Amino acid sequence: MQNKSPKPELFVLGAGPGDPDLITVKGYKILQQANVVLYDNLANTELLALCREDCEKVYVGKRPYGDYTPQENIHELIRHYAFTKGMVVRLKGGDPFIFGRGFEEIIYARQHGIKTHFIPGITSMQASGFEDIPLTHRSVSESVWMITGTKKDGKLSADLKLAMQSNATVVIYMGMKKLAEIAKSYVDAGFGNTPAAIIQHASLPNQRSAVGMARNLEWLAEQHKLTYPAIIIIGDVVTVQTQEILCYEDKDKGQFAAVQAY
Repeated sequence: MQNKSPKPELFVLGAGPGDPDLITVKGYKILQQANVVLYDNLANTELLALCREDCEKVYVGKRPYGDYTPQENIHELIRHYAFTKGMVVRLKGGDPFIFGRGFEEIIYARQHGIKTHFIPGITSMQASGFEDIPLTHRSVSESVWMITGTKKDGKLSADLKLAMQSNATVVIYMGMKKLAEIAKSYVDAGFGNTPAAIIQHASLPNQRSAVGMARNLEWLAEQHKLTYPAIIIIGDVVTVQTQEILCYEDKDKGQFAAVQAY
């Protein structure tokens, strides 16, 4: 009796910002069922321990300052393993649909008759809370702009100039090579003193950060030896935790009271 042909299937799964405990329950379960896992350098390799012993694990990372696997090659690997092994999990750092090219891989798979599934992950900007930086805060920031620091043509996104005109929190992904240009953009627009933070290895034990002003972004990275992978956060939310006095309503006394914030 011949073995049945494998059912070609692709799961595009977000690994979260780094801490393996931050993966979703659904993602946890899917990794345990995978026949093949294609993982990148931003996905914590501790997650691979969840896979079966016979699961094939293939590194397809992209390091900004080193060797990388071209996207076209990743597409071919998805097709190859889906039709030869069946269930393929594409494990990507953060959330695959936020500057992760996850939907490109979904489209490619569908074009080749492969059933696809999407499992979101916690994106790296959400780990800002580990540095006491909320992405929004009442009366401080009403929205968030997520911007790529490097477009396909290598240029900084023009959306940055639009974002800095509002009171929105600006989060820049993949912008460490553009720190000088980002800082100049803020200075030229008259917003050089806007609070800014750089967070490297968000959510991991070796997480490091620096806080200053937008005009000093390049200096902050140099002084604190911060590099990729990191996110850049610009806006008044960066300094919310440093406010010395917070007010709250004392319901028992029917008045406002002041408390020290640390």
